[in-house]
Amino acid sequence: MNTRFKSHIETHFPELLDTPFLLACSGGIDSMVLWQLCRDSGLPFEVAHCNFGLRGTESDKDAAFVLEMGDKWDAKVHVKNFKTVSYSNQNKLSLQEGARRLRYAWFREILANSQLAYTVTAHQADDVLETFLINLIRGTGLEGLSGIPERAQNIRRPFLPFQRMEIEAYAQSRKIPWREDSSNTEEKYLRNRLRHTVVPHLKRADTRMFTNFQKTLGFLRGSNALMRNHISAIRQEVFQKKGDIIQVPLEALMRLEPLDTYLFELFRPYGFTDWKALNRLIDGLSGKEIRSESHRLLRDRDALLMRPLLGTDEGTYPVYPTTEGRGVSSNLIISSVTALAAAGPNVLYVDSETLKEGLQLRKWKKGDYFYPLGMKGRQKVSKYFKDHKFNLFEKEDQWILCSGSEIVWLVGHRPDERFKVQAATKEILKIEWIG
Repeated sequence: MNTRFKSHIETHFPELLDTPFLLACSGGIDSMVLWQLCRDSGLPFEVAHCNFGLRGTESDKDAAFVLEMGDKWDAKVHVKNFKTVSYSNQNKLSLQEGARRLRYAWFREILANSQLAYTVTAHQADDVLETFLINLIRGTGLEGLSGIPERAQNIRRPFLPFQRMEIEAYAQSRKIPWREDSSNTEEKYLRNRLRHTVVPHLKRADTRMFTNFQKTLGFLRGSNALMRNHISAIRQEVFQKKGDIIQVPLEALMRLEPLDTYLFELFRPYGFTDWKALNRLIDGLSGKEIRSESHRLLRDRDALLMRPLLGTDEGTYPVYPTTEGRGVSSNLIISSVTALAAAGPNVLYVDSETLKEGLQLRKWKKGDYFYPLGMKGRQKVSKYFKDHKFNLFEKEDQWILCSGSEIVWLVGHRPDERFKVQAATKEILKIEWIG
């Protein structure tokens, strides 16, 4: 097994030969055998153990065992205790999903603060089969049926070709110690029911089962790669990026068949996996939106607009005569001039004597009103937005230049009548927006 493992590393994971990595170790048989094989192969690594605290003293004994083996096998071991139950409850996750997120977030943190480049896990061939069956039972697409990937970002899984029975035989022959997780026998978990009942029957049904299963995975992965390439081409064609906003014309979307499948695949990388919700958004009214953990998707008049989740800027920043704009003031150039010159949407001239309270920048707020230049009377800013067909993102992004409570300029759009330069003006301020 040592020779086969090292050959597999040299052929498929040469980056692990001389680049230090983090080996995830539960203390179970798979990760302990992988630890031994990495030692025997002379690979550079440190070890990480997660104590999720889900099995009381048994979890603590697992952590102590891994630390003890670190001393015995001369390896640096990282151990972290997690409050898995409270985290999962707070985030409305299953314990398994909560533990998974905590685990990988911690691994990323270790890598970010060390010279380690990869995280190596001990997923093996039986794990792939069990995951395939779980996804098949719960319902999935090609991605879910393609198995656990060998590599994903900085994750490496070099143990996937090895079956549980050969791992067990190797552990016994080398007298490698490991800890048994008592929860692995609890059949309340679907994975355990499959592991102890379905998988053994499949193995007995045909001795070539694993070989043929690997072939099937290869075909599925090839089909999935073709689909990803096609979806990527469609996404490049119909996703129009403007700043941090992606615009997707509805007309282009509605030409795609089958629409449900395209919607799922196109928007899945942004966290939108409910194609029914995506369909309802398309059929909904302008202004409706849905959110994923990372993005907002807005139904506009003739397009879907998507942008990352951003915090709301509710600050008011002085920009004249003081400049405490926390960066936004750098978008403004304010200078005193003697005469008017060419103006434009991003250039404004005002009578400086009308600015009784200086100038401040802030975002638009509901209830704002101003006196649009060239019009009689006042107008709500929201009415201006409606008349000029602003979408929700444009409204949220709109900067307002104020003097105290009075609006001087809808930046880049309409100035206010009350601050215009007149014949009696003694000092003219030129304001340029370069954002």
